[in-house]
Amino acid sequence: MSRKVIEARKPVEHVAPEAIRLDKFLKISRIIKRRSVANDACSTGHVTVNGREAKPGTDVRVGDVLGIRFGEKYSEYEILSIAEHAAKQDAASMYRARA
Repeated sequence: MSRKVIEARKPVEHVAPEAIRLDKFLKISRIIKRRSVANDACSTGHVTVNGREAKPGTDVRVGDVLGIRFGEKYSEYEILSIAEHAAKQDAASMYRARA
């Protein structure tokens, strides 16, 4: 067999990214249901990362703390894992709500 055929038969390893865009993380983790809403929340100053106001393109990593303010409600979340895709039942394992 040729080298190309052998390489093509190797299983593809999916490596979790080290960092991901804030708006994409909010959508994938289902903290915010739609990416456009996540983008708007970030753009209008309702989201912080580690205590600093964050824009939609801000990279977030494991261990970062997100603060989200909608009206009178303020919530904090610690990022536990990052993935490009997550099933609905796995999304909640990507973060931990903080008191």
